[in-house]
Amino acid sequence: MAARKERADSVRNRAALLAAAARLFKDADDPDSVKMADIAQAAGAGKGTVFRHFSDRIGLIGALVVEETQQLREQVTDGPPPLGPGTPVAERVPALMAALLDLKLNQRALMLALERAGAGSPYLNPAYGLWHSEVAGMLSAVHGREDVDYLAHALLAAVRSDLVEHLTSQGAGPAQLHAGLRKLCASVLAHGEESGV
Repeated sequence: MAARKERADSVRNRAALLAAAARLFKDADDPDSVKMADIAQAAGAGKGTVFRHFSDRIGLIGALVVEETQQLREQVTDGPPPLGPGTPVAERVPALMAALLDLKLNQRALMLALERAGAGSPYLNPAYGLWHSEVAGMLSAVHGREDVDYLAHALLAAVRSDLVEHLTSQGAGPAQLHAGLRKLCASVLAHGEESGV
């Protein structure tokens, strides 16, 4: 049996809820301050409507992250250089890591909320799995397959939202964070080349 088509008003409600959530998270200093009731009110909907569409806060955050990262995901899977397939690994890995850092900086509260949503572990959310798979696949061209799982985790740890939040609270600006990340990527990639892989 074919899946039932979603009603137009339901589609509009979902879009309005995601737009309201995006605004509230963008303006929030603390991701925990963004409540489901606030999102419903900002979208002009009832709280029950939020739960019907997203089941719970984790579901809403996950759906919003999918919306907010759609363009980046498309650039990585099908786009042109420096993010897209066919780009040399030495350019592609730093480009993806820089894009992820920008995402964490520009969507600070949302990304913190996402990392806290996976039962307290960022490793349990689907977005993390996607980026880990992409980075590990890129690194395998330099390191082979043996060490890439760990190395991908290590690189992604450098752009964890809680670390970015800590460093920015200590006075590090975006330029300083990007400079450090470039050095880390270069070190990881150079080690693979020196190993003759």
